Amino acid sequence: MPQLRDSRDTGARREHAGMEHARDFARIFGIETEYGVAVTGTAKPVDPGQVAMTMFRPVVSRSRSTNTYLVNGSRLYLDVGSHPEYATAEAVRPMDALAQDLAGEHVMRRLALEAQQRLREGRDGNARIHLFKNNVDSAGHSFGCHENYLLRRQVPLSAIEHELVPFLVTRQLFTGAGRFTADPAIPDGFEISQRAEFLDDAVSSSTTRSRPMVNTRDEPHADSDLFRRLHVIVGDSNRSQTATWMKMATTHLVLCVIEEAWLNGGVSDFAAMTLADPGQAIRDVSRDRTGTARIALADGTTVDALGIQRRYYDIVAAFIDRHADDMDGILPDHDRVMTLWIEALDAVEAGRWTDLAPWVDWAAKLRLIEAMRRREPTMADDRIRQIDLDYHDIVNGTVFDRLQTGGLMRTMLADARIAEAVNTPPADTRAALRGRFVRAALATDARWTCDWTHVTLTDPVRVEAELLDPFDPTPTDAYAAVLGALR
Repeated sequence: MPQLRDSRDTGARREHAGMEHARDFARIFGIETEYGVAVTGTAKPVDPGQVAMTMFRPVVSRSRSTNTYLVNGSRLYLDVGSHPEYATAEAVRPMDALAQDLAGEHVMRRLALEAQQRLREGRDGNARIHLFKNNVDSAGHSFGCHENYLLRRQVPLSAIEHELVPFLVTRQLFTGAGRFTADPAIPDGFEISQRAEFLDDAVSSSTTRSRPMVNTRDEPHADSDLFRRLHVIVGDSNRSQTATWMKMATTHLVLCVIEEAWLNGGVSDFAAMTLADPGQAIRDVSRDRTGTARIALADGTTVDALGIQRRYYDIVAAFIDRHADDMDGILPDHDRVMTLWIEALDAVEAGRWTDLAPWVDWAAKLRLIEAMRRREPTMADDRIRQIDLDYHDIVNGTVFDRLQTGGLMRTMLADARIAEAVNTPPADTRAALRGRFVRAALATDARWTCDWTHVTLTDPVRVEAELLDPFDPTPTDAYAAVLGALR
């Protein structure tokens, strides 16, 4: 791993959990996905919250709570507003995080199908549960897909606002999920991001009074002297495997550049892209799939989304030239990342956005709808929005599955790899310890709890182990004692 010099290093710091990664580019990745719930085919309207509780009935039976951890190290819970949520186990590579995210789809689909069967065994024989991996429901309520990146503590929050947010605002050119809307302010009723219209501030510790693009609440889930957890709220939920992977991979590379600069005593070259009004910028980018809408920068100049993305691309490319060998352990296919990134920008600039349809969600969705409109010019807006929702339905949807099985949507992981991730945590993070503990605990009648940094047996005896280093899958004596008490 590359070692970044930090003049503040002391002998005492080496005792911190994860100290060996305090100055390199290793990272922990994770994704939290909230799912929307709806039911059709019932004699009477069914409250989505009631359906969500029905889905979680076997979870409560097994774990005595709607907030639990699974044998693959992930977290499964009901969030505010009765949104089923799945948070992936810690991963050290974007590809592993993608596998865990797709495992979450599998887990959620199984719970929904089991709940659907229970509804059908009652009086609602035609009940259909719809579980949407998207960010906006039919009533206009928004819910999130949150990315988590372990970040070195030396990077200040000001750097996130000035150096990272411009990238997050404009990366929707290739990571946006796309959305059809009846909002008259949206040209031709389509925008490339689902979250853009619902975000207010660039960075904030609040998630109730406003929706920030990056949440700054300080919950590192690691040694707080060394690391912070970067909690990114701005992203869309992607169905495309490639888009999910690219979202994490490109953001990781941008963060590497920022960390290198700050660990060596200064801001990165990205600072020149600081936005004057991030909230207005993200809406302008979302409403313009040509990437040419002018965006005001803090220095009084203007640039378009493509110009910002190309500047980030050039700086990252120079960084990789310096550190290519060191990137291989985290992102061995960084050449593919850079190729897809520049191809996406070139396609948007040339007006060839349909070239992106095999891996960019908004382009796949728009290409499909435009083809249907050519066959049926009078297609109603309600029908278009129905197809939009179907694209994101992981239980009873057909649109996305047809694209994928028909070879019109690229895949990156085989079904066997995804099935493995359902039952197996990443072997090279502390998730391996958490998953092993959960599996052992479920095989007993013991009462237990765990979170990201602890595993605890509460009955018949109380014993606990701390797992502070997210990179370390090695059992400690305290962990061995917890597992020993389960036997």
